[in-house]
Amino acid sequence: MLDERARTLLKTLIERYIADGQPVASRALSKFSHLDLSAATVRNVMADLEDLGFIASPHTSAGRIPTSRGYRFFVDSLLTMKPLETEKIQSIAGQLQPSQPQQLISSASHLLSGLTHFAGIVLTPKRKTPRIRQMEFVSLSEKRILLILVTTDGDVQNRILFTERPYSPSELVVATNHLNQYFAGHDFDHIRERVKADLLRLRGDLQGLMAAALAAGDEAMHQTDERYVISGERNLLEVEELSSNMKRLRELFDLFEQRTALMQLLDVSHRAEGVQIFIGGESGLAPLDECSVITAPYEVDGQIVGSVGVIGPTRMAYERVIPIVDITAKLLSSALTYQANA
Repeated sequence: MLDERARTLLKTLIERYIADGQPVASRALSKFSHLDLSAATVRNVMADLEDLGFIASPHTSAGRIPTSRGYRFFVDSLLTMKPLETEKIQSIAGQLQPSQPQQLISSASHLLSGLTHFAGIVLTPKRKTPRIRQMEFVSLSEKRILLILVTTDGDVQNRILFTERPYSPSELVVATNHLNQYFAGHDFDHIRERVKADLLRLRGDLQGLMAAALAAGDEAMHQTDERYVISGERNLLEVEELSSNMKRLRELFDLFEQRTALMQLLDVSHRAEGVQIFIGGESGLAPLDECSVITAPYEVDGQIVGSVGVIGPTRMAYERVIPIVDITAKLLSSALTYQANA
């Protein structure tokens, strides 16, 4: 599509804009491209690039800036990748030492944010529904009872139940023993199947308490399934291109809180192979129109289970961020696989 002269000028323009954040004028292009071209020739090539939709001219400047299409061509065809230094790779590996999976995932998110100064995000593996090890009722007041749930992986969830009548300590012991006798060792999907029949066999005065406990427990177990971890969102407040548009910035933070739409984007990326780059509107999410999302899948025992990524402005140092995302995914894979087989 572009001859070598146009490719060189486009590459130079995008690199200068990423470095300085200012529209690039023809004179600067002549200087930094190291091409022996007249200013008139450079202006003609710039006009052609603008006609093709690779660059645009802001109203306030005679210089040009890249468009999303320009960034896409740059990333696909012109980018010179910079491999990470051995010391940096060792530093990342040192901060992703095998431990609890959730701690590793949180560390990876913080690492991505800290290394890129953007938002780091990790899509977590879909968790198996946890099994219940122990359930207990503790009276707090006449009509307030604390339900304590302990899962087989050590997670503890507490829920307060508001009952229609007070329950005696002996009644709470009976209810606790019943739950542990029939439901300990099972997940809530299995418990839900047995609930109706078991409730019918209970004494009528305990049915309400048990039904409330099972509903609260089901909710508690499913709320622990946090599908992604995000860190460093506040870094985006320091990005001039984003912070200058408060409406768009609010939409972006709303996207982080709502989670569903962003999770779908990450789901798509973790089903693909290798690093995926979504520039501007390519994500299909309006709040990300001025952002780029760079993701890479990670594995456990050779099976892809999630993805890591960085969310930042379209004006980012792709040659630096892409290797950071890629190596973080690989090192997270190694740490999680080691932990799974330890």
